[in-house]
Amino acid sequence: MSGKPMRKVVLRNLAAHKVRLALTLLSVVLGTAFIAGSFVFTDTLQRTFDGIFANQAKGVDVRVSPQKQQAQGIPLSVVDQISKMDGVRAVAPSVNGPLVLLYPDGKKAVQTGGAPTFGQSYIPPDKAVAEPDKFVQGAPPAHEGEIALNTGGAERAGLHVGDKTKVLIPSHGNPIDVTLTGIYQVPSDTGGFIGVLFDDVQARQLFTDGSHVAYVDIAAAAGTPGDELRDRIANVLVDYKVQNGDEVRADLKKEVSNALNFINYFLLAFGAIALIVGTFIIYNTFSMIVAQRLRELALLRAVGASRQQVGRSVVAEALVIGLIGSAIGLAGGIGLAFGLSALLNAFDLGLPTGSLTVLPRTVIVGMLVGLLVTVVSAYAPARRAAKIPPVEAMREEFASTGESLRLRTGIGIALAVAGVVLVVLGAQKTGGHAALTVGIGALGLIFAVLLAAPALSRPVVGGLGVLLRPFGSIGRMSRNNAARNPRRTAATAFALTLGLMLVTAIGMLGASAKASVSVLVDKGVQADYVLAGPQMIGVPLGAGDAVRKSVPGAADVVGLRGVAFKIGDEQVGGTEFDGSPDSVLNYDMIKGTNTLGDHDVMVSKDEADKRGWKVGDQVTVTSLGFKKIPVRVVGIYKKTPLLGPLVVSPVMYDEVMPVNFRTNLFMFVKAKPGADLNQMRTDLEHATEQFVVVQVQDREEFKGAQGKQINTLLAILYGLLALAVVIAILGIVNTLALSVVERRREIGMLRAVGMQRAQVRRTIYLESMLIAVFGAIVGMLLGLGLGVGFLRTLRDLGIDEIAIPWNQLVLVLISSAVVGVLAALWPGIRAARTPPLAAIADL
Repeated sequence: MSGKPMRKVVLRNLAAHKVRLALTLLSVVLGTAFIAGSFVFTDTLQRTFDGIFANQAKGVDVRVSPQKQQAQGIPLSVVDQISKMDGVRAVAPSVNGPLVLLYPDGKKAVQTGGAPTFGQSYIPPDKAVAEPDKFVQGAPPAHEGEIALNTGGAERAGLHVGDKTKVLIPSHGNPIDVTLTGIYQVPSDTGGFIGVLFDDVQARQLFTDGSHVAYVDIAAAAGTPGDELRDRIANVLVDYKVQNGDEVRADLKKEVSNALNFINYFLLAFGAIALIVGTFIIYNTFSMIVAQRLRELALLRAVGASRQQVGRSVVAEALVIGLIGSAIGLAGGIGLAFGLSALLNAFDLGLPTGSLTVLPRTVIVGMLVGLLVTVVSAYAPARRAAKIPPVEAMREEFASTGESLRLRTGIGIALAVAGVVLVVLGAQKTGGHAALTVGIGALGLIFAVLLAAPALSRPVVGGLGVLLRPFGSIGRMSRNNAARNPRRTAATAFALTLGLMLVTAIGMLGASAKASVSVLVDKGVQADYVLAGPQMIGVPLGAGDAVRKSVPGAADVVGLRGVAFKIGDEQVGGTEFDGSPDSVLNYDMIKGTNTLGDHDVMVSKDEADKRGWKVGDQVTVTSLGFKKIPVRVVGIYKKTPLLGPLVVSPVMYDEVMPVNFRTNLFMFVKAKPGADLNQMRTDLEHATEQFVVVQVQDREEFKGAQGKQINTLLAILYGLLALAVVIAILGIVNTLALSVVERRREIGMLRAVGMQRAQVRRTIYLESMLIAVFGAIVGMLLGLGLGVGFLRTLRDLGIDEIAIPWNQLVLVLISSAVVGVLAALWPGIRAARTPPLAAIADL
């Protein structure tokens, strides 16, 4: 038989089964749309940020900055040294730091949606090296108490030139009264960013220790190439980062690109999950289509079609579906990216906006992925169809036969054993390598379930059939239908299994994280109240003094601060307490003392064991500004996230941390014996009212606030996982619809002998419910096992409690049964409408 008739057969077969075509297309569309949407969304953000950074450091020949962000900055002595170098025309020191812009009444902060708010020194055009800011209204700040705002910041705050307001500096005391003297324009739309310009003298008072600046911009003298000056300065200032303007912009772009890569990988991971789920649905669909068309394909063989032509006809159908589905998915992905951008803007997350960017790479990857997934999914059924002898395929009973499950079940059991061993081994340790080991084991278990699920489905579905006893013969028929074709049942359920495995594991992560925080607070925090603030701001230093002065019921007010330095080549984070932590925190000292001298440190046991430190050892740490500080280990305590790996003294904290990064992560307040806690809360709220961003929480509220942050993260994950679950539901609909076609004669016979339409529908509903519950149970069991394994690898991050969200799992199981029934509505109605006589006569 020639190729032209076979092409006609392919196209006519697709046109004759429009519903089947639509359902198969949908699974391809959803998977490819997520992949394409991920690329378009992150490419759009990247292009917008590139536009912003293209205008940074314009006119700067050389910039000298610290190697690390939290370093003290550039000493003024180095600034003087640079200004005296040959080839330097001008030097412009820059000062900056985080702050909070308040509304004029001082009672509320201007919200940025997560974008930064920075204060910096204004450099006049005659002293500036970079292109000066363009003022659209008013004038730059010239005296103490004056500020200028970017246009976006002024609009958000509702401020106009001449208005008075307040700013809050985390490292400073009380809020500062300021007057808006000017509004300047930034070159690109920067989301919720607020840039506050101060007079240089006041900026140095607010953001420096008086002897350092954030960085230094340099202009080369006439006749001196910028790169030559950069190299000259770099040879002298070996401890600092020395770059030209292009390199500064490239660094900024790289930082944002790395952040966007994380988002992209995150979205692509869920897109891959959606594609995997879709792959099994497509594979299942083509397997069923081939099984239903055995007679048709055998007839083609009988009239002269070769094995290759029959196989190619099935693959050609997949190719057409893949092309159409990928094209629609690509368009859908662009729409998805647009919708995601609009959603994030509606939630005011402070992301910059720009026109959608669709790169050729996105089109190529989207089309290739959709095509490959569809064609590969159809290859095995096509190969099987080509091997069927024509005479056998024409026999009525052939369609119900199948290959033995022994081999695939045996391979599945072997993979399950290997997967369990890897998960157990990985769970014994912590860190990235341990998580990777658990991940490989998880992959093995997923493939084990895929291969062994048909053999597993018969006993499990048979056991679940007990639940259908109240439905009598209808229930038994539904159970038999679900168990009759274990391959189809397992393949249908696997999509839901994969989705609910991830839902269960993520649910365990959230429950365990909240349980760990709860235990940590219950056992570790002895304070009656905790003062907390936003992540980037924390609790301003002035809040502690305000509480001490005006809250008579407070016995101890202790601030917890973060500190960063280097030990050898490794950057390490630690903590410092503004006061004695003994009355507000509970921790276990193993050796030594918790009384710190100026250059003493306490170390957690894990850190001490890692570095071989003992009580009394003299060791050297290095500030991020390369200052070497000799310290003495005076105590070793049991590891707790509240203290971190090291605790340093206030003196050492001041030596290591730049002024503009000094803030309290939290403040703990312990009441005096017999103090009225309700009155004390009122006093605390009054004392911290001027700091606006500070929240007064008791221990339960503190736990709730941490849990709320965890829930926000989980909500994003569940939202993305919903796509995989939706595709799984469509897979059930697809499979049931095809099975109704496959059982058309059988349903016709049942109707002919007296089965009512309602009974036919009920049979399909119960069958679907069994398949969905089977998939949910296997997915939840797999998720529980893998969840425990992964959580064990996170012990070093403070997640040392393993909690199982039983209520959530019960709800998921019930929801799966409901989903099974809902997915069967249309196939059930279609089955009930089967004309008995026409179905019996159907060949």
